[in-house]
Amino acid sequence: MADVEIGIGKTGRRAYGFDDIAIVPSRRTRDPEDVSIAWEIDAYRFELPLVASAMDGVVSPETAIAIGRLGGLGVLNLEGLWTRYDDPEPLLDEIAGLSEDTATRRMQDIYAEPIKPDLITARVKQIRDAGVTVAASLTPQRTVQFAQTVLDSGVDLFVIQGTVVSAEHVSSRHEPLNLKRFIADLDVPVLVGGCATYQSALHLMRTGAAGILVGVGPGQANTTRGVLGIGVPMATSIADAAGARRDYLDESGGRYVHVIADGGMRTGGDIAKAIACGADAVMMGSPLARATEAPGRGWHWGHGSYHPELPRGTRVQVEPAGTLEQVLLGPATTDEGTTNLFGGLRRAMAMTGFSTIKEFQKVEVMVAPALQTEGKGLQRAQSKGMGSC
Repeated sequence: MADVEIGIGKTGRRAYGFDDIAIVPSRRTRDPEDVSIAWEIDAYRFELPLVASAMDGVVSPETAIAIGRLGGLGVLNLEGLWTRYDDPEPLLDEIAGLSEDTATRRMQDIYAEPIKPDLITARVKQIRDAGVTVAASLTPQRTVQFAQTVLDSGVDLFVIQGTVVSAEHVSSRHEPLNLKRFIADLDVPVLVGGCATYQSALHLMRTGAAGILVGVGPGQANTTRGVLGIGVPMATSIADAAGARRDYLDESGGRYVHVIADGGMRTGGDIAKAIACGADAVMMGSPLARATEAPGRGWHWGHGSYHPELPRGTRVQVEPAGTLEQVLLGPATTDEGTTNLFGGLRRAMAMTGFSTIKEFQKVEVMVAPALQTEGKGLQRAQSKGMGSC
């Protein structure tokens, strides 16, 4: 892809977000009932290609269990309220009631409470005892400190997640986490992220990770792009990571690493576009925070929202959309695509003739930013009573 000249001293690639692309229908269609949206990672199979974000307003032990029973995978944040407090419910109530000008400072105080290893064990056991697959998340900075506790508690999938996670972290102050050595010593599959480019995705694949999380700064509650200026539009990030997966498959002699699109998806159409660009599954936060069972009480915030030195997130109020089952599987009662998310994916696959996630990754897409303008123009015309032909 040719670089675009930004100025005489700087060029850059043209990158695309979900709103810049569209999925192209093919010559074949099929019944939605004949479509499988299941995916498998290591020994685990899920009927929905969904990984729920490890955010306190999205995943509690109870919602992790509910998501697992509906066919997805909920990831519990092991640095969140559930492992700092015996009873986080009053604090969730307080966070929901904070004013905008005091929210960040108060959340910094709340999250200053130390993490308690015994609560890690208790929360993981609660999910495991319900009979669903258990996934839990730590940042790279806390991984070595709490990894053994996490493993002893019985997780099935271990997630190492930060704003940007690299295979080659350099530090003059302390010994950084050696991802390749760490993952090699584990008996459970590891998901690692985020990353946003071909090269960073390829390097993470070489660590031995079972899956990588792709996306830096696209989430609704994430302000990384504003605070740090770092980010890559999601369609390009996913397609680059899918290219790295293809090349690593050849390099490794057939080892397949799953690409999980992380953030920036609001509708079923966004999920379909993420899969079309090469994702095997999607990680979502804010759409699930709209479920009535979500622990955030109508609010959504990310890991960076309470960083003690440089917060890179915001507390976002979200409109209730229905039960968790309605958000994921319907039935939808609005036409905006924010409920029955995976019914939307299933129908997109059916309307383009594909029957599995792997097949749908080959669907044709086109760059079509004009579609967004056309849609807005149609909405304006309809609001004026002009209708459509």
